[in-house]
Amino acid sequence: MTMADGTDDQRALESDAANLPVIDVSPLLGTDAQARKAVADALGRAASESGFFYIKGHGIPQEQVDALFAASKAFHAMPRRYKMRYWCGFTTHHRGYVPFEENGSSFPKTINFNDAFDLSFDAPATHPDHVAGWRMTGPNVWPDLPGWRETVAGYYDAVFALGLKLLDALAAALDVDPALLRRHITFPTSQLRLLRYVENDMPMNKDMVGIAAHSDFECFTILLQGGPGLQVMNAEDYWIEAPPLPGCFIVNIGDIFETWSGGRFKSTQHRVVNTGRERYSMPLFFGLDYDSVVEPLEPFRTPDVLQKYPPIKAGDHLMRMSVSAFRYMHDAWKKGEIELDFEIPEDNPFRRPAKVISDAAE
Repeated sequence: MTMADGTDDQRALESDAANLPVIDVSPLLGTDAQARKAVADALGRAASESGFFYIKGHGIPQEQVDALFAASKAFHAMPRRYKMRYWCGFTTHHRGYVPFEENGSSFPKTINFNDAFDLSFDAPATHPDHVAGWRMTGPNVWPDLPGWRETVAGYYDAVFALGLKLLDALAAALDVDPALLRRHITFPTSQLRLLRYVENDMPMNKDMVGIAAHSDFECFTILLQGGPGLQVMNAEDYWIEAPPLPGCFIVNIGDIFETWSGGRFKSTQHRVVNTGRERYSMPLFFGLDYDSVVEPLEPFRTPDVLQKYPPIKAGDHLMRMSVSAFRYMHDAWKKGEIELDFEIPEDNPFRRPAKVISDAAE
């Protein structure tokens, strides 16, 4: 039986029913103002409908993409005892290796069949957010694999620069000054995850997933995926397949942009089904400085919108979700080792339920 929120199975509409747009963003790299506006308008439409879309013409060479996949595979191929030298729990700002047993969407936890290496915008150890402890800002840690740091950091810089261009275009789509948004980005909590979905023979069901259904907590996500498994909610709130397309990234809107836009842009739910096969993916979660206060932008501040989207601190929202997602953080919070001045919700308040797939065929 399929429950109304769609979590009791992993069925989704096939890709021919998905209708996720593919947007050529190459004009964002040029100087033609009219072409740039056309791209911004297309991005705005996609962000307002499903909140998920493909982009091509992004300017990141395939050789750099291939090198990143190779670097991720090289790290994940190392013995566990090596990878645990870089365990994220050794840091106070979540950097390094995230083993299989750390990942879950609740405690008691749904099993997520993945492990990861997490890094972010490289901030100095003297940065106030890092000194404060248990805040998602600080220096990265790097495995001692030859050329690994250069490859991964080079990709991070390239995809982060692409993120800035997308930020400006999405601001233009809302008819707001991009500078109003860029001022929140000095040492942002923009995380790159090198994910490996672990090969297994477990059944595909609501408790055995690649990653459980969720929205992303930042402005938007720029995703590379190495194989099928991703499912997203379309504009009608049905689960649909979102397979990789050659030369494309998948972009999805996150909680921050939904708030900024007063709900015009959708922070869309997505999940990765447990196919049982090894799979690699690399999302860049494009975020803001920890202390940035996020609230609806001036053009969208109606009383109803302000009630629905109260001001939130970008880093606090990321932390309250992360404490629920990573076992070592959850345990430290329960022990009082992480002191937070905000509540940890049972679920992300931006989450919305999916419709039953069988209803779509009627």
